[in-house]
Amino acid sequence: MNRIAYQQGMSSFELARAIRTGDISAMEATRAAMARIDCTDGAINAFTSKSYARALREAAAVDVLRARGQDLPPLAGVPYAVKNLFDIEGEITLAGSSINRSHTPAAQDAFLVARMKTAGAVLLGTLNMDEYAYGFTTENSHYGATHNPHDLSRVAGGSSGGCGAAVAAGQVGVTLGSDTNGSIRVPSSLCGVWGLKPTFGRLSRRGSYPFVHSIDHLGPLADSVQSLALVYDALQSPDPRDPGCHALSVQPVGELNQGADGLRIGMLGGYFQNYASAPAREVLATAARALGASEWVEWPDAALGRAAAFIISAAEGASLHLADLRTRADEFEPLSVDRFIAGALMPAPWYVRAQRFRRVYRDRVNALFKDWDVLLAPATPVAATPIGSEWIDINGSPYPTRPSLGLLTQPVSFAGCPVVAAPLWPTGTNGLPIAVQIIAAPWREDLALRAAYALQCAGVAHLTAVEI
Repeated sequence: MNRIAYQQGMSSFELARAIRTGDISAMEATRAAMARIDCTDGAINAFTSKSYARALREAAAVDVLRARGQDLPPLAGVPYAVKNLFDIEGEITLAGSSINRSHTPAAQDAFLVARMKTAGAVLLGTLNMDEYAYGFTTENSHYGATHNPHDLSRVAGGSSGGCGAAVAAGQVGVTLGSDTNGSIRVPSSLCGVWGLKPTFGRLSRRGSYPFVHSIDHLGPLADSVQSLALVYDALQSPDPRDPGCHALSVQPVGELNQGADGLRIGMLGGYFQNYASAPAREVLATAARALGASEWVEWPDAALGRAAAFIISAAEGASLHLADLRTRADEFEPLSVDRFIAGALMPAPWYVRAQRFRRVYRDRVNALFKDWDVLLAPATPVAATPIGSEWIDINGSPYPTRPSLGLLTQPVSFAGCPVVAAPLWPTGTNGLPIAVQIIAAPWREDLALRAAYALQCAGVAHLTAVEI
């Protein structure tokens, strides 16, 4: 199983089918994933906890169903792991912090973890992240930095860095992360895996530790477009107990058998070219050629959207931790505590003005989709940076690393649009990936996944196996 699934690149989508047909048992798949984690995570540091006892119980339950001849759910036996801001019954929800260690264990699984269990997936553990999701590198001072499987001296991205690294390293084929300003798309880009930031409000956030209530999204990272779509369909469900979940019905993607033919696809210029290095621009050009896109599109007010997202993130993030900032500031992540403190001191009129601008901004962005079905942009300005880097170079100008890795993702999530991050492999990066963002109108995840599938079928976007 280890040789078949990992060394020959079996995706989670293919693994689910193999378990369903009886070619592989859920227990075999689970033990192989456990072995892979145990032999690689000393180098990667993706996992902060391992739920092996639970995983073995869940795998055994799948094999019992199959032995009885019962129909298996869509993700039966597929190993996965979650960012450690998801509630796991009986475990403390760390959210990357040391302060949360004193909290009581979760009484029940987060809504999306419960959805994965219903779908038959097998939970292997929780994954490293930037503290309280405030960061783009997963250089966590409490739990150690997560290392990029393609170059262990480099960051995995963040704040869902453990999610991206675990998939890239072949530890699990599916992970669940969160994305406020780019925290699924940045690690997808730097680790070379597929990621989906759904429409804001599409998936329930109940049972996840918040960063910014008015911008937080949850979504999957995966080893193929089919795996991504399969998990996304399993996660979909209205949740009346989450007032932030605006999905009133399920809109399944189903089988991905359509290409990009007929889709009106444009390339984002202006801001999204100005803050892209040569390899990032190459990624966009490669994806555009494969999809037949040739026209440039201007995203309205991208810089203002990013600025407003920064204001709202700092203010809301700080408000959640105000009591601890007053009395336990020395226990916070030293790489982000100053930003939390600055957010706590932010004038209220700035926050109100940013939220008012957001309504106008979304209307201007949504107007683009009258003429376009899908828009393309690089996901990160550069490839993965060395751990500890303070500066990145973008077209000859220096920018601070940790906030600037989100330069190209932040304006998009602020509008709430669904995005698939598709991993490409440009020249000039020493074999490191950079993703392209495939952006669609709100509630049209299906169109972004169609375009992503076309890139995968063309051989343009894909994972690359690593030796660890």
